[in-house]
Parts: sequence; structure tokens; C-alpha cells
Amino acid sequence: MPNVPVQIGEYECGPGLPLLVIAGPCVIESESSLREIALKLADLASDQEIQLVFKASFDKANRTSIDSFRGPGLEKGLEILDFVREETGLPVTTDLHAPEQAEPVAAVCSILQIPAFLARQTDLVVACAEASAKHGRVVNIKKPQFVAPEDVVHAVKKCTASGLDDVLLTERGTTFGYGRLVNDFQSVPTMQEMGCPVIFDATHSVQRPGGSTTGGNREMVPFLARAAVAAGCDGVFIETHPDPNNAKSDGPNQVHLEDLPKILDELRQVRELINSFE
Repeated sequence: MPNVPVQIGEYECGPGLPLLVIAGPCVIESESSLREIALKLADLASDQEIQLVFKASFDKANRTSIDSFRGPGLEKGLEILDFVREETGLPVTTDLHAPEQAEPVAAVCSILQIPAFLARQTDLVVACAEASAKHGRVVNIKKPQFVAPEDVVHAVKKCTASGLDDVLLTERGTTFGYGRLVNDFQSVPTMQEMGCPVIFDATHSVQRPGGSTTGGNREMVPFLARAAVAAGCDGVFIETHPDPNNAKSDGPNQVHLEDLPKILDELRQVRELINSFE
């Protein structure tokens, strides 16, 4: 059976506990820009006493266009993330796309994130679970846009069968026709029934897939995030950038870094209210 709560360094994530926040830019654009964002998030985490995990991708392998920016790659990306981890003291996470990446990622990152499009890839899930069990890490499985929440249990079972009981599940919207995602907040309690804390991905939920680049509507992020926390999610995933209109990936749905403190303060208050009911 999965562990509840899940231990992430000094943090604990689960029902009745303070909200876990996973935040950072979509992709590593440069070492200097990543360091700037990470230091600001570390200050925010300290000021608001937030359980914050820093996130950035070393490779956006699932880009629509062949011309899209992908990032610095595995080796350089992990080197930068490791430097950020040491400098800020924040746990770090990143997504990965191939089984052979699991071991080097687990050596650096507290959470190994499995992208939604890849959550049914058994070799990848098993490799992430085995590497995470070896290094004392956590796997975060994003629910695919095309999979019912109750069916994510099969990915969880792949982890536990591979020796890993520390599993997070993430709700990130479901495909509705073309160019839209919708959130069914029944996903939160449904996936929690599997014994896993549930994270809500507020920024990818406002994506508008289609065209050569993915669109989005960041103005909707606070509304969906508050609704998810009210529904009982245990953490929130928010991509953020100091200049999202000029970000090299997922700019339309990333939250402006200067707007993040207010959003997180509101979410903290909602979480405290929900915890007071229990």
C-alpha cells in the first residue's frame, strides 16, 4: 500500500497537513535565470512558511513543433538543478521521459515526475519507482488527459510492485473535444482513495492545446487552484516565470512570478479552513 503522508525531505504531504507547493518555470532557459527564480521562490517559501519544491524541466521532449525550445538536456540540466538545490535548500523536481533517465534524476531530485502522456508507459514507471526506492525519493504521476481518475490505480500498482510506496498523483485536466481541458474535481477524492496524496496542476489545467504552440489562459489559474484546494487536494503545482509572455515554453499558462505570493497566500487560507473541518 502507498504511504500517507508522503515524506519529501523535511516536508510531509497528505490529508490534514499544510499544502505542498511545486513551483518553478516550465523549462530551464539558462542557469542565471533559473537561479534568479529559485532564490525568489526560496525567499517566498521562507516568508510564508510554505512547503515548496522547486520545479524545472531539463528537456521538454513533448513539444508540438520541431522548432520549439527544449532545454539544456539531461546532464547540464541536472547539474543546474543540483546547484539550485544546494544554494536554496529547496527540494527539486523535474520530469523525465525515458527509463534510462530515472537513475541520474533520482540522484539529484526529491520527486521524479512522470508526464501525463507517458503515465501508461510501464518501463518508465517501473524505472522511476525502482530508482526512487533506491534513493529514498518520491514519484509523482500525472493523470493522463485521456484516462479516468479511477484507472490511475494501475500506475500506482506498478510503483508499489516495484518496491516504492511513496507516490503522488496529479490532476491536470481532461481532454474535452479539441483545444480544451476540463477539470473534474471528483478526481481529487477518487485518487486519494488509492492511498496517495493528490496534487492539482493549476497551470497545465488552463492550457489550450492545438496549433504549432500550446496556448493557455493564466488568468484562470487562481480560480481553479482555489477550487481544487477546497475539494481537498494536498498540493498545488504552479509554473511561474518573471516574464511569462517571453518564456520559451508554456508562457500563456505560466503565472507571473510577482503574482505568486498573493495566490499562495489565498490557497494557504483555503487549506487551513478545509483542515479545520476535519
